[in-house]
Amino acid sequence: MRIKKGDQVKIIAGNDKGKKGKVLKVFPKNNRVIVEGINFIKRHTRPSQNNPQGGIVEKEAPIHASNVQLLHNGEPTRIGHDYLEDGTKVRIAKKTGEVIDS
Repeated sequence: MRIKKGDQVKIIAGNDKGKKGKVLKVFPKNNRVIVEGINFIKRHTRPSQNNPQGGIVEKEAPIHASNVQLLHNGEPTRIGHDYLEDGTKVRIAKKTGEVIDS
């Protein structure tokens, strides 16, 4: 996957189009990511020890990775891969050609 945990992304499709957020969790097997403050769902929970009141809980649901775009220096960009002189593989921003550090 090109998107990693901790990346700043912009939503490019869906109900939250145009919003920005931080990637909280990545699911490479399903090609999905959870973005902070994006794609909220309501979950009806029964009372438990952790939540003695129960009721309706809102939480973020996964969104497909193709619907997010990485933000590098505040600009949306596509991601490529390149190798440095020492042989390490790094992600690069296609727009500027700079190495993405994270």
